[in-house]
Amino acid sequence: MLGSLLRLLPFWVREPLLIVVGSVLGVRIMYLAVRDQSGVAACLGAVFLVFTALRVHAVVRALRARRNSAVPVAADAAAVDAAAQPQPQPQPQHQPQPQPQPQPQPQPQAQLRAQAGTGPRPGQVTPVKEHNAWGQALAAVALVGGLVAVLWAAPRFMPSDANSPRVATCPDASHEKLPRAYQQTPRPVTGGELCQALNRPDLAQLLGTPGETANTASGTNGTAPLTDEKVAQPEAEVTFDTYTVNVSATYNHLSTGQYVKLMKFGDETDVRTLTVLGRPAVFSSDHTMKVEIDLGSGSSGGPVGQGPLARTLSVALDREDRGGYCDITVWSTSGALPDDQALVDIAEKVLPRIPERSAR
Repeated sequence: MLGSLLRLLPFWVREPLLIVVGSVLGVRIMYLAVRDQSGVAACLGAVFLVFTALRVHAVVRALRARRNSAVPVAADAAAVDAAAQPQPQPQPQHQPQPQPQPQPQPQPQAQLRAQAGTGPRPGQVTPVKEHNAWGQALAAVALVGGLVAVLWAAPRFMPSDANSPRVATCPDASHEKLPRAYQQTPRPVTGGELCQALNRPDLAQLLGTPGETANTASGTNGTAPLTDEKVAQPEAEVTFDTYTVNVSATYNHLSTGQYVKLMKFGDETDVRTLTVLGRPAVFSSDHTMKVEIDLGSGSSGGPVGQGPLARTLSVALDREDRGGYCDITVWSTSGALPDDQALVDIAEKVLPRIPERSAR
């Protein structure tokens, strides 16, 4: 398509344009080839320079042809004008007595015109207004220079998609088949819906890092462990440079009060109960698991170790605490944690997107 558009341009616009583009690209590629010591780039730059030299040769030949054709045309026009001018005839001083002349024989009209020297005057040649080739070439060069200047200055005044951070989006899991546990649970939330609820534009600000942008966002439709895939447990996760936030909803029959009693037998520390949006909730802290996988030696990796500390806020799925809870967990690779109020703020944004647990 680009070749068709170039063929539509006049010769004195198309050729200078190709010369400018070819020379710029050729010099630039040759510079990169010398800097990076790349033979392929050097060959490509040489191709552009040879192409530019051929275009320059074609323009020079066209200019010489136009200059040479203008000289004979001017000479022929001057000769025609000189022949068309009447020539003065000498006048005799004495008028001789008229003598009887023989009757002239009729001659062809063409011969009479030849003898009189007054043949049919060629039609007047209208001078054709020729376009200024150098003016067109300079206009094309100025046009290309303007385009290059605009492209060079545009990133300085306009935001660039390449420089702006890309916002992480949740994957589309609308066509994913849900496990049987979701069909047996009334109004369960899915991993995709949890991801949409968690991946908020103000999530980084809620965490206390307003300048960060989410790197990844994901959602899964899993089931709770040790339940024979009978308890739905969707979850979503959003990662930042500083923190990672995970939200899960467990649709079992364990109330928050019972969950707090089980914490006494676990490894959770810094347990603190509270109320969030009128629902019973509890704070707890526990270490994440650290798994090392060695892909180079072919071994399965080292043993599972202790990862950084994570802070979790567990909130009941309904005000009556009929069973089930939503966990909001935050951790970081450095071990730093945000304030507990940050998890409460996140819960107040996410929980309204999760349908409350209905009465059994």
